[in-house]
Order: sequence, then C-alpha cells, then structure tokens
Amino acid sequence: MKVNAAFIFVAPEVDYTTHKSLIETPVVNLTVIGVKNYNEAVHVAKELVNQGVKAIELCAGFGNEGIALVSKAVKGKASVGAVKFDHHPGFDFKSGDELFNN
Repeated sequence: MKVNAAFIFVAPEVDYTTHKSLIETPVVNLTVIGVKNYNEAVHVAKELVNQGVKAIELCAGFGNEGIALVSKAVKGKASVGAVKFDHHPGFDFKSGDELFNN
C-alpha cells in the first residue's frame, strides 16, 4: 500500500503555487511544497489532507508555534511531524516562530 505524504518547508519569497514537486516511489508519493509563512502552511496542509495526504513532515524552519498551528489545522486527519532546530542555522539562528508567524 502506497503512503501519500508531504514535506512542507518555509522560506522567504516562496510561492506555494509554483514551488512544489511530486516524488513518486513504489512505497510513497511525496509532495514537497514551499510556503512563505505559517498562514500559507495552514492553508496548504488543509489542501493536502483533502487530497489524501496522511503524513505531513515540517521543515526545521517551523518553530513550536508553527508546528502546533499546522497540527491543529489538519484536525487529526494526517499525522504531523517535524525536523527541529530551536534556532535555525539557515535563518541567522532565529526560530521560525519569530520570522514566519504573521
């Protein structure tokens, strides 16, 4: 049985309508999609769940608040996990909560 999964990353100047890709393997279909803030992440996560995604992995750019927002948005319809840095080295060692929660 194939798993429908997604990886959402957050970064400035990203457009979720174009910065996305689907990787199909024998065991998983993985959608990779970029968002520019937490509001877009919530929107995209809801869309992915409606498309049958059952597992969502969030990049290390998401802070604790961002992870909680996405988890709450999908209302248990998908499992939400996260790669985690308390302070992301790619964002001058700041948390995504500080940068993208607008």
